[in-house]
Amino acid sequence: MSASMKECLQLQLLEMEMLFSMFPNQGEVKLEDVNVLTNIKRYLEGTREALPPKIEFVITLQIEEPKVKIDLQVTMPHGYPYAALQLFGRSSELDRQQQLLLNKGLTSHIGTFDPGELCVCAAIQWLQDNSASYFLNRKLVFEPSTQAKPVKNTFLRMWIYSHHIYQQDLRKKILDVGKRLDVTGFCMTGKPGIICVEGFKEHCEEFWHTIRYPNWKHISCKHAESVETEGNGEDLRLFHSFEELLLEAHGDYGLRNDYHMNLGQFLEFLKKHKSEHVFQILFGIESKSS
Repeated sequence: MSASMKECLQLQLLEMEMLFSMFPNQGEVKLEDVNVLTNIKRYLEGTREALPPKIEFVITLQIEEPKVKIDLQVTMPHGYPYAALQLFGRSSELDRQQQLLLNKGLTSHIGTFDPGELCVCAAIQWLQDNSASYFLNRKLVFEPSTQAKPVKNTFLRMWIYSHHIYQQDLRKKILDVGKRLDVTGFCMTGKPGIICVEGFKEHCEEFWHTIRYPNWKHISCKHAESVETEGNGEDLRLFHSFEELLLEAHGDYGLRNDYHMNLGQFLEFLKKHKSEHVFQILFGIESKSS
């Protein structure tokens, strides 16, 4: 990295100040953690030792023509702007394919910036200048003649770890989102909770943003695997659908919500799906093959 962590965080605070001046009205910039900027300032001042959380927020953009709104979800890794910014635009007025194309265009534009350049404001400007065509010219967007060359897509598999997954409404939301998007994988409920989601990069990132926003604190993406493909990615999938994985609890804890899932069974499940290597990544424990 070309800059220290503190230098990166200072640049992030500078860009956040710019954004709040551009969007001064309440609710236009919604921080996932309202204390994150204060914690970063304390870290920079030396009154906080622990590395603060990443800055994550949503900016609601009003597009004048047509009269629509776009929510831009932004995650700043600790190393940004020398590490890649994570962006995702969504609108209820866009269907899934239009939203996919919009985010491809946005990602391509941000990819032209050099490491060290702040680019959230540039992403906002690009959306304001270019998003109208994705709403208005649907036929042009899908014109087959524009696809003379094979289109390369990124197939992504994300391994997500949560302290626990118990609540029925949360479990239902995860399954509903997984089945709505063109993704496969599983959600292991209990303690810990493990989610695997695989499919095209845009679909997996939409799944990730949807299930964790706005306030799921004890969850993280522990590992991601990606590969470029010109096909539909079906041959790369390890799972055939998106389902809930229910394993036996380790021990008899009755109705208390503190039971631990049987990790031995989970390891066997991973072996069946050619994913044994992920066990150590998720839990820091080497698997012992029989």
